Amino acid sequence: MNKAQQIPRPEYPRPQFVREDWTNLNGTWTFEFDFGHSGRDAGRELFKSKGFDREITVPFCPESPLSGVGHTDFIEDMWYHRKIEIPASWKKSLILLHFGAVDFESEVYIDGVSVGAHFGGSSSFTHDITPYVEAGKTYDLVVRVHDITRGASGQTRGKQCSNFKSAGCHYTRTTGIWQTVWLEAVSPFGIRDCQTVPDLDGARFIVTPSFHGLAAGNIFRATLLDGRKTVATAETTAADGVPVILPVKTPKTWSPESPFLYDLRFEVIDKKGKVIDTVGSYAGLRKVHIEGDRVFLNNKPIYLRLVLDQGFYPDGIWTAPTDEALRRDIELSMAAGFNGARLHQKVFEERFHYWADRLGYLTWGESASWGCDVNDITSARNFLSEWAEIVVRDRNHPSIIAWTPFNETGYVSNILQHGRVHIDAYNITKAIDPTRPVNDTSGYIHHITDLWTIHNYARPEQLGVIDTPPGTVWAFDQHAPWQKPYRGQPYMIDEFGGLKWIPPDRRPHADNTWGYGADIPDLETFYRILSDEVDVILSAKRISGYCYTQLTDVEQEQNGVYNYDRTTKFDMKRIRSIFTRKRPSRKKAAPRKRK
Repeated sequence: MNKAQQIPRPEYPRPQFVREDWTNLNGTWTFEFDFGHSGRDAGRELFKSKGFDREITVPFCPESPLSGVGHTDFIEDMWYHRKIEIPASWKKSLILLHFGAVDFESEVYIDGVSVGAHFGGSSSFTHDITPYVEAGKTYDLVVRVHDITRGASGQTRGKQCSNFKSAGCHYTRTTGIWQTVWLEAVSPFGIRDCQTVPDLDGARFIVTPSFHGLAAGNIFRATLLDGRKTVATAETTAADGVPVILPVKTPKTWSPESPFLYDLRFEVIDKKGKVIDTVGSYAGLRKVHIEGDRVFLNNKPIYLRLVLDQGFYPDGIWTAPTDEALRRDIELSMAAGFNGARLHQKVFEERFHYWADRLGYLTWGESASWGCDVNDITSARNFLSEWAEIVVRDRNHPSIIAWTPFNETGYVSNILQHGRVHIDAYNITKAIDPTRPVNDTSGYIHHITDLWTIHNYARPEQLGVIDTPPGTVWAFDQHAPWQKPYRGQPYMIDEFGGLKWIPPDRRPHADNTWGYGADIPDLETFYRILSDEVDVILSAKRISGYCYTQLTDVEQEQNGVYNYDRTTKFDMKRIRSIFTRKRPSRKKAAPRKRK
């Protein structure tokens, strides 16, 4: 196993699918920028490299201080290299090379031979390198990266700035490897994936596996545990898509108030009775559904008090410096009075979802969709394949209660294609995971959606319009003929606030520092405006939740509840008292007296 003091981000990166036999490849790699895009040309052939001249610390992107590079100009092509040693004990196993995320296009080489490519800057992927390596030998691993964030490239980039200088709500770019890289040994008949669906009303879990290979006589066994106590065990033929049922006689539910998690153990047993693969996992027994205009958690209506979390770090950009930093962000949010977050324009790493599961923190899973032109067929094709990978990876986390494929798709040049990609994303999400509501796009323009969301950054005296759907400050959304009519879905203002405040003892982050609305003269005025905005939203009868912008400052956008370095800005008792304020009860009209 790995020595934590020698490897950055040493923890196992996939906490819902844990194997013991793995090697963390984080740490020092060598690299070369390829500004001429010539690395694959004859005479260069960087894919055959035995090592480059410069060093970088993986999994941190080259733009970040933690990488040891700190190059913040555009990087369209770059190459990574490191030696990998395949343990002798991995003979007769599949050798899998996993990448948490590489932005955007990547190709992997072993000793100069291409073993596979991947497209998508946010989704995790795996290459089976078994045909290219032998146990007990050492190889040259090279990764080529191609990433275009400037101009209309058709690739997703989220909030990465397409200009040299960060401005507005666009920030420092992330290029290349930005999540953990690791090797893993797996039986040729091992488990590829397990979808675990909680059925609260039926007091059971439904586990559906898939496998790397199938053999007659192999058995799949799933065991549900409460600590060391076995709750249920079930077996079936090891076949793709054949589920097992794990009943729970005395259910313990997962909720923000009590985030109880059952442990799971998955095994493959061959016809001789030998266990040939074991995977550790966990699950929460909880239910999310919609009735009328309300969201229900565990069959009870819940009012969502979310915060916008963009997941940027001063030293790691898109990559948290430590696992503890991921947990700390959730704890800071909960301390401020929020019961969850809209994870905004970034696909958060699995370790974040792990801590959300452990701490009882509700989230909406979102893509880094900005950069994708939803009016363009090629751009949409890039998006849909990446989004499907994201949903498959994260669908077992109980803390995720909704999916949001897009954000603010307001620009329309081809209305048929614009609607087509929204509907395709919605249907793909529902096909992969029918257990959660889907918000086709946060803010606007809705084509098919389970949740009706708007963005409104008006100050309190203008916020009253939000109680009349579609009720948005975006004029084209209110009157455009392509806007589908509101049909009584849960109605939320999932972006508001954004109030700029820089403590007197701190300087603006940049000369273009900003926040929504006019500058606020003093701290007491800030508290009053924030309190009034929340009161207006709470008093809106149709609103079933909100999302405040935002958890922390991000570079020049200094409107966070906390500073960019996660230090305190405000009296957090006052902030918490505002965001935990109860909404007025929906009083039923008194019956009319008969005359």
